This record gives sequence, C-alpha cells and structure tokens, in this order.
Amino acid sequence: MKVLLLGSGGREHALAWKINQSSQLDKLFVAPGNAGTDQIATNVEIGVSDFKAQEEFIRTEGIDLLVVGPEAPLVEGVQDHFKERLPELKVIGPSKAGAELEGSKEYAKKFMSKYEVPTAAYRSFDASSLNEGLQFLEALNPPYVLKADGLAAGKGVLILKDLTEAQAELKAMLKDNKFGDASSKVVIEEYLDGIEMSCFVLTDGKDYKILPSAKDYKRIGEGDTGLNTGGMGAVSPVPFANDDLERKIEEKIVKRSINGISKEGFDYCGFLFIGLMIVQNEPFVIEYNVRMGDPETEVVMPRINSDLLSHFIACAEGKLSNEDLQIANESATTVMLVSGGYPESYEKEKEITGLDQTADCLLFHAGTKRENDKILSNGGRVIAVTAKGDNYRDALAKSYRNAERILFDGRYYRKDIGFDLMS
Repeated sequence: MKVLLLGSGGREHALAWKINQSSQLDKLFVAPGNAGTDQIATNVEIGVSDFKAQEEFIRTEGIDLLVVGPEAPLVEGVQDHFKERLPELKVIGPSKAGAELEGSKEYAKKFMSKYEVPTAAYRSFDASSLNEGLQFLEALNPPYVLKADGLAAGKGVLILKDLTEAQAELKAMLKDNKFGDASSKVVIEEYLDGIEMSCFVLTDGKDYKILPSAKDYKRIGEGDTGLNTGGMGAVSPVPFANDDLERKIEEKIVKRSINGISKEGFDYCGFLFIGLMIVQNEPFVIEYNVRMGDPETEVVMPRINSDLLSHFIACAEGKLSNEDLQIANESATTVMLVSGGYPESYEKEKEITGLDQTADCLLFHAGTKRENDKILSNGGRVIAVTAKGDNYRDALAKSYRNAERILFDGRYYRKDIGFDLMS
C-alpha cells in the first residue's frame, strides 16, 4: 500500500507517525511535509491545493490511498476531483458537499437544527443586514459570540464581553473584511457557559468509530487569556468525561450527526471532529470540522493501539464496522512550542537545538524545515512535545520536562496546560 498524506503541520506528522507503524504500508509520502515527516517518510514539494500536481504524482508513483490532513483542500473539493479523475484511488476525506459542515458555519447550524443535534441558538447576517445584526446584539446578554462563516484558520471566532466592542467587530467583519471572504457572512450565537472538549469520529458515512476524546487550549496566554491561536496544547482523555456524559455524546451528538450525513447522501469517508461545550453535564455542539484537530491529533494518535492504515482502508471500502479500534488506557498530553510574537507577526528560520536531549516523549514537528544539517523554525507553531503516562499529570510532567530542553530564539509555551483539570 502506497500512501500520500497532504499537509505540513503537527497533525500530519502525528498521522504519518501512526500510519508508518502499519505492516500494510509499503511507502509513505507527505506533501509538502516538514522536518519531522522527513525523518519517517518521503517529503514531496507539492502544495495541499495543487490538485493537478498531486494527480500527476499519484499516477507516476502508483499511490493507493490519499489522506487529506488540512481543511482547505477538502472544502475546495479534492475528494471530488480524484473521484472523477482517479476513481480507483482511495481517499480519506469527505466530498466538497460534506466539507461544507466546516466550510460554512451557517450551513453547519442548519444541519444541526435539521437533525436535532444540540447546539446554541443563532442568527446569521451579511453586509446587507448589518443593522439587524447590531440590533440583535443589543437583545443578547454578554458575552457575545461572533463567528466568521467561512474558513479563517481557527481564528474567526470572537467572544467579547462589551457590547460596543462586539458591534465594532461585527462591522469590521462584514464591512471591512477583517477575515476576508470568510467573514462576508457572520453567525452570532448564544453564549454557552461550560467547559470545552473535542470528540473525534472516523466514519465511512454509515458506520463510525469514536476515537479518544481530547481537550485543547486555544488562547496564547496562561489562564486562557490573550489572542486565539491554532492551539497551544492538549490532553487526552478528558478527565471529566464520565460514562454518563460519553453516552450522551454518542446518543445525542454522534449518532444524530452520522445519521444526518447518511441522509444528506454525502460521500463521506474520513474524520468528523465535533467541538463540544459541556453545560451541566449536557453536550452541545460548538462546531464541526471535517478533519482531525491540531494539536489534538498529537494526543489522540499515540493512544490508538490498533492499525490506523487498516482502519483507513476499511473506511474507504465501506467496511468500517468490521474494524476493531483499540485505545490505550494511558493518558497523553502535548505542549506546543511557538515562535515569539505568535499568533501575530513572528520570525522564522531560528535554529532549533536540544531535540537530541529529549527522552520518553514524542516530538511532532509543526512549523519546521531542514536546511543542510540544521532544523529551523518555519511557522508560528513549531513543535508539539507529546508524552504518555498513567494519568495526565504524569504525562504533563514529561511533556514539560522535555519542552524545557528544546531551544530556539523567541521560543514560548504555556506552562498551565491541563492545570484547569486538576482538583
């Protein structure tokens, strides 16, 4: 089995690391990859949205399976392209129609309403209805939740306590294109006061397997302060997710979501990432993503004991129900090392040292590149330091111990990942 994995982040390094363990794998390529994937696979200089170059490579190399890591090519229709052009190719990732669950917040909310998936009340607005949106904000109690309808690299959600600021941000999104085309429409929704967690599902459009749960940390500052990022760390499993809550999540959220995907007739083979808010032990959906999360993938993959590639093949063949997904009882944690200044302007090409000084952990590269014999920073989020332990406290201690050993100019990481879960 020859596999091509699209992407260049920590999520893709973690997926590559797991796929690489399969006895069914002959060769693994990652496009474009990073300095971490370069150590376990063959990197290919092809962009994630360059379908023409991907097709040429797939034909030349005889690729059997395409795994799509990030959301952009899915929303752009990569699955549809290859279903038409190379129907024998197995693809992990939904069709363009299915990817609208992430591509449009408004579409996702309508889907949830149609299939009775619990979520917050909402209304959507565009530039022509801006005044209505400003009035709607006045009718709400703070905090105010504003979401850019389209893809905004995980940064299109604003939660604001001040009405004047919320109204100003709504104007900036709709009139001034704060998030580009992504905010040509804005969803304003009821604020849910609870605690967040993520549920991950692998589905062939009919059957599903629930992967390990996780909780990630989006804010740049300790105590969940400051600007939103792509993710500063994660823990798995979620300690407060008891049997009763997990049952509710499967019955009220997962089953209804997969039923909706089936009834809509989506060609859906891949991941469904369900962002949840838990309010008094009741789950509500904040958002859908149609791929794995980052940095949650870096704690989910190490807890899967079974063969991921086998699960992918079965998923693509519509036989997922036959698979035995095995999950380790251990906990996993990850701490993200980021460039100074992130998530705003930051410098790249800083030499990274100390990687060889780490022990008893997994290093998943996010924004790195190899230049001669050096590994350099090449993004805002640079390396995820993942560790496993009997519980998340033990795992966190290992993650932090190793995070201290990795150095590059401007390096920063949050020192309170998981601390809110300790009691």
